[in-house]
Amino acid sequence: MASGLDAIDWTVPWLAPWQALGQAVALQVLAGESCVTALNAHRRPEVPVRFVHQQSLPAGEAYEAYILRSRQVPTREGLHDFFNGLCWLHFPHTKSRLNALQGEQIAHSGIHGVRGPARDGSTVFDENAAFLQAPDALWHALVAKDWMRLFVTLRPLWAQAELVLFGHALLEKLVQPRKGMTAHVYRAHPSDPGLAAMDAWMAHDLSAEKLAAKPFAHLPVLGVPGWWAANGTVGFYQDATVFRAPRMPKVSSQ
Repeated sequence: MASGLDAIDWTVPWLAPWQALGQAVALQVLAGESCVTALNAHRRPEVPVRFVHQQSLPAGEAYEAYILRSRQVPTREGLHDFFNGLCWLHFPHTKSRLNALQGEQIAHSGIHGVRGPARDGSTVFDENAAFLQAPDALWHALVAKDWMRLFVTLRPLWAQAELVLFGHALLEKLVQPRKGMTAHVYRAHPSDPGLAAMDAWMAHDLSAEKLAAKPFAHLPVLGVPGWWAANGTVGFYQDATVFRAPRMPKVSSQ
């Protein structure tokens, strides 16, 4: 049994896009199936990979390179790989594009030593990204870390925004939510609502150059209106240990 799946609260707002499929997979695992079997049972034709047990990964071969070569995803029992599998099921085109970019970087630089900027950015994206479609005013306030404007003054604008979590490590951490948990937010511009449109747009938009530039804004996710009961008061956002002021540029003494 994949440990920890029984702790998932599928009613929390950030899991709403994941609930129907995610809960179905989780129930199979909790009934005694392996994570691999349950995930494969819910694959749709557009999902370009199959899930295999972790021991299928050959010794010495990079995980990302193996997926790209074999179209198989080594999967362990547990929350981390469970959510990674759900990401493949929900975002097959984005995950496939990301894997191709990771494979290119590994082929170019190998797997030893310091990761290059593009591979580092792709890892951040894969593990901790969230996608935000929002009015310009919200995005600019987020980038500026103008928390009171973002969450208080502009609070009504969040009704026009869509925030979708993607990073499987982020989803895993939020099984036990804490106020300081932060997503790396990538701005999205899909033409239609829903995960399928988000997936198609993101797969088209991703590039090694963009990921190397780390085009992310940092968002404490429990500050999103409606996502956490305590954030209904202004005082929630006055916690400077979480809602940190932007770094001031260093001034030269010369």
